[in-house]
Amino acid sequence: AQLILVGDVLQLPAIGPGNVLSDLIDSASIPVFSLNKIFRQDSESAIVINAHKVRQGNFEVGSQPKAIDDTSDFYFIEEHNPDRVARVILQLCSRDLPLKFDLDPILDLQVLTPMHKGAVGTINLNHLLQKTLNPGPALIETMGTAYKAGDKVMHQVNNYQKDVYNGDIGVVRNFDRQKAVLSADFYGRVVTYDTSELDQITIAYAISVHKSQGSEYPAVIMPLVTQHYVLLQRNLLYTAMTRGQKLVILVGSPKALYLALKNDKPRMRLTSLGERLTHL
Repeated sequence: AQLILVGDVLQLPAIGPGNVLSDLIDSASIPVFSLNKIFRQDSESAIVINAHKVRQGNFEVGSQPKAIDDTSDFYFIEEHNPDRVARVILQLCSRDLPLKFDLDPILDLQVLTPMHKGAVGTINLNHLLQKTLNPGPALIETMGTAYKAGDKVMHQVNNYQKDVYNGDIGVVRNFDRQKAVLSADFYGRVVTYDTSELDQITIAYAISVHKSQGSEYPAVIMPLVTQHYVLLQRNLLYTAMTRGQKLVILVGSPKALYLALKNDKPRMRLTSLGERLTHL
């Protein structure tokens, strides 16, 4: 048998200990092939160029276009106040990007943020975006979360019986009050949840960068504020930027961006796997 491992060592490392893929590559004990052809974006895309700069830690804010037009697929909007950053993201999602780029505000736009708490964390942003993009009445409310027809939701665990998996994005269709069952459309297939299973999904107008790994979206918007300094890391910024297919917009402060670029420590884990493989 053959074992083939596929991954990107420049993205976020495993939550648990170890640095397995990086150690395997660095050990030079197994054949390694690098896939260098870019399919998600054009090779001359500003997304690709800036992602490479982030990898090297030399990305510069001053060289980025600040006015949102059709001259680029990458923008940096400077805002220092987290509440103001949230308002800018709200305006981008509800008005500016749908008008300028003909993007669906719910299906095409994805906000990626480092943390769940704070003015630009997933909790507050989802509340603001749901209220603005989908102001209709709630079908059901549970554990402080209201689900409405048309809401973007994300499945959070692997459920093999329902054939829906961690990170899958869907849209709420309806709620059968008689059966107490919520239905959501995942990529053209309807999945149902009874009320005891609603903890498997969450509102997903804004999701964490960690949850976005392995996925891609037509347009990505990412807040960068110093409130999130604990998780401002180079690989987190790189991961978020490379999720965007056609458009990536960073909204925040140059200081927060600088903190992320200079923090490459999460990849520097102390392990002995590489040495042990080399000695074998």
